[in-house]
Amino acid sequence: MLNTHSLIEPQDLSVEEIKELFTLADDIKNRPNLYINACEGKLMGTLFYEPSTRTRLSFASAMNRLGGRVVGFSDPSSSSATKGESVADTARMLSAYADIIVMRHPLEGAPKVASLYSDIPVINAGDGGHNHPTQTLTDLYTIHTVFGRTDNLKVGVCGDLKFGRTVHSLIMAMSRYSGIEFFLISPEELRVPRYLREFMDNNNVSYTEVETIEEVIADVDILYMTRIQRERFYDDSDYERLKDTYVLDAEKMQLAKENMIVMHPLPRVKEISREVDYDPRAKYFKQARYGMFIRMALILKLLEVGFKPNHTHLEPTKYHCKNTHCITKVENEPQQMIDMGDNNYKCLYCDYTVHIEE
Repeated sequence: MLNTHSLIEPQDLSVEEIKELFTLADDIKNRPNLYINACEGKLMGTLFYEPSTRTRLSFASAMNRLGGRVVGFSDPSSSSATKGESVADTARMLSAYADIIVMRHPLEGAPKVASLYSDIPVINAGDGGHNHPTQTLTDLYTIHTVFGRTDNLKVGVCGDLKFGRTVHSLIMAMSRYSGIEFFLISPEELRVPRYLREFMDNNNVSYTEVETIEEVIADVDILYMTRIQRERFYDDSDYERLKDTYVLDAEKMQLAKENMIVMHPLPRVKEISREVDYDPRAKYFKQARYGMFIRMALILKLLEVGFKPNHTHLEPTKYHCKNTHCITKVENEPQQMIDMGDNNYKCLYCDYTVHIEE
């Protein structure tokens, strides 16, 4: 039994709950016939305000394999969002039709807003450059399946570490396991955001920032590649300058350990050469399949909880979020800046932190 009614960020699940999901996912993978009617009569509502292939199909496949059905949209132009309907109202509306909501949105904090107004569980399938918790579950389950553990590992994370929500979620989640050491591989312009460095510093997480794959590939157990994301850049010229910064090829793979694995949330562009696909250490396509099993487990567990909506009337706080990609910049949600001490305030929706000089 999970203690959360929705999954908005990786920290919503404890390490013990993640282990419980692994056990269920293993059983689903090994004995699929036992689960073919587990969600019979249940409806999943998918709200994809942003293009998706793997995540949307993975969730749809997961629900269908459990005997449930899927309704929703994969293009906001076919929804009432074009008429100006808010995320809060859409969540309220879908609560009347479905049993669980899966949402992807380009604005950070949108799934959090949905969870505050929904009468059914909400799963964050990616919000801007913020979080992607089910991709993190997929990543952790892949690591668990390959290594038999999720601790005492050296993890190289390469590419767009500034805007890459999969990276942010993975770092936050893996930081809770002992013996984790991160090697953060990126150009200066795409380093992890300040709040993540502060999080790692405050939690004594070991990390080293470097600019080339060659500096660390011989030492890491996992090389997590990411694409440079055109859709997250403010200036297209910056994307063009940085897009081919990293390419993992067979020559670089010769420097790696025999039991090192390569992961990628996909889709890839040019950052992994196709010749690497035939290396047994390449796990990214298996990773995609593992994602379906862990999402099946998550759906079952959230539906098992029995949702108890706790709608709270939020009064706007004194200070405002300064993140231009926060949901509060577009929709009329009450500002919610949480006092973190020392004149630092964090946005409830997108985790953006500001320092206020009184």
